[in-house]
Amino acid sequence: MTIPHNVPPPHSPYPPTPARKKRRWLLPGLIGGGIALLLCCGGATAVSLAGGEPETPGDAADAAAGAPPERPKTYRVGQPVRGGDFEFVVRGNKCGIAEVGDSPLARKAQGTFCRTEITVKNVTRKAQLFHADNTVSAQDATGREFAADGEANIYGNNDGAGFLDEINPGNEVRAFVYFDVPSGTKLATITFDAGLFTLAEDAVVTL
Repeated sequence: MTIPHNVPPPHSPYPPTPARKKRRWLLPGLIGGGIALLLCCGGATAVSLAGGEPETPGDAADAAAGAPPERPKTYRVGQPVRGGDFEFVVRGNKCGIAEVGDSPLARKAQGTFCRTEITVKNVTRKAQLFHADNTVSAQDATGREFAADGEANIYGNNDGAGFLDEINPGNEVRAFVYFDVPSGTKLATITFDAGLFTLAEDAVVTL
C-alpha cells in the first residue's frame, strides 16, 4: 500500500517529552550559606559565653575610674615591717628637740628636731649597706614629707649608727633618725623606702 506524500503522519498517543533543562551547580551557594551561618552562630555563642556584649575600652576606663585608689598597708609602733633588704621596727618618736650632739660638735635645728628611734635588721643572705638619709622619711597629717637630717643623724648617734652601716645577714643596729621640721609639727607616719632595685613595696608606720 502506498501512502500519499501529502498526508500527515498519525498523532502519537503519548505527549511529547519536554526539553531537558540545564541544572545549575548549587554546591558553592550551599557552602557559602553554611559558612555565613556558622560565623553568625559562632559570634552569638562567643557573646553568650562572655556574658553579654563585649566590653569596650570606655567600659574598662569607667570601671577603673570608679575603683577606689589602693593604699599602702600601714603598721604601728613596735611592729616589724619589711622595707627592701631590711626589717624595721619603730621604737618611739619625740619632737621639740632644739639641738643634737655635744658642743662644739652639735647641730641646731632650723625649726625643731623630731627624733625617731628605729631598729634595722638585715633579712637577706649577704651584707647590706644601710643609710638612714636615703631610706627613712616622715610625714605629717597634712601630707608634707620630711627628709632625714644627715648631719643630725651623725651627731645624735653613738659611733654614727645609721650612717652607712654595713649590716651582715641576721644582724641589726639601733639608731636615731632626726627630722628638722617647723616648730609645732607633729609627725603622723614614718616611711621606709624599699629602693629602686626591688619589687618590694614601701613600708609605712603610723605613729
